[in-house]
Amino acid sequence: MRRAILTVAMSGVVIAFLSPLGYSALLSLKTEEQISQPNSPILPSDPRTFDFQGETYSVYFVPIPDGSTRELALFKKGRTQSDFIDPANPAAGTITWQGSWRTLSQPWQLAPQWGNYAEVWNDIDFPRLLFNTVGLALIGTIGTVLSCTLVAYGFARFRFPGRGALFTLLLATIFLPDAVTLIPTYTLFVKLGWVGTWLPLLVPAFFANAYDVFLIRQYLLTIPRDLDEAAAIDGASAFRILRSVILPQAWPVIVAVSIFTFVYSWNDFFGPLIYLAGHEDIQPLQVGLSHFNGIYHTKANLIQAGNIMTLLIPVILFAIFQRVFTRGIVITGVEK
Repeated sequence: MRRAILTVAMSGVVIAFLSPLGYSALLSLKTEEQISQPNSPILPSDPRTFDFQGETYSVYFVPIPDGSTRELALFKKGRTQSDFIDPANPAAGTITWQGSWRTLSQPWQLAPQWGNYAEVWNDIDFPRLLFNTVGLALIGTIGTVLSCTLVAYGFARFRFPGRGALFTLLLATIFLPDAVTLIPTYTLFVKLGWVGTWLPLLVPAFFANAYDVFLIRQYLLTIPRDLDEAAAIDGASAFRILRSVILPQAWPVIVAVSIFTFVYSWNDFFGPLIYLAGHEDIQPLQVGLSHFNGIYHTKANLIQAGNIMTLLIPVILFAIFQRVFTRGIVITGVEK
């Protein structure tokens, strides 16, 4: 019973957490007409219609004198009375109903608008933005993993004067707000002539960062030193030990850092906005979607379609490497 209650409670938490994403997905499949109507169903739907004699007529819930309600197609509109056709038996002729047809509600039928995604794909040149985003994310991830692994390996396996002070200084940079270094960093890149290129977004990735260095170092400390010593006795160099002994056992934390970095680079908006302003041909998805949202701010369905398309690749990546990713986080955070 306790396990069942815990399962139900956690399922409710997961549903509540994912409900905004689910609502965005449903909204991306709706039409502007459905979104503008306050009483429309939550599922993507269209008002039900009926084709008769080459014409299309709207269907309404019509109250009948016997107290029941029937779905009838509005054949001829009127202010005080209107003529309807029974879709189940159109040959029976028209049915006259007394009252204003505007007061009637319409039934809805499921009709997802998959064309919204095709429209966004073409309007914002999605393939070009996707290529730029994947390029920035992959190169940044490779640079971060390489540099952070080397720095973490040095702190975890080598003893040298001032190692503790240097590691403390490295960790202290985590508490340094980005706003403090924004202007000096931007000025430096302007003097180097890198603004308007990918260099300001990619080169810093090859110089490590404190957060990922800390994660990898903590994981490497869980690997016994006896393996290093055995490899050293056999004549292996420091880089050979790293490549052949350390890295094969450190894949969980490498995957975790790779996913962290990839998702961060994928979602980065502020950096590309500053350094790539005015260069639409090399901008990533986040900046392109911002411009698209500004132009189509009244079309919520297209905005949400673009957001869902942007989220798809990180979600798939996390689903594939979820087990390894979770293992790397647990071992790094608990054992050390």
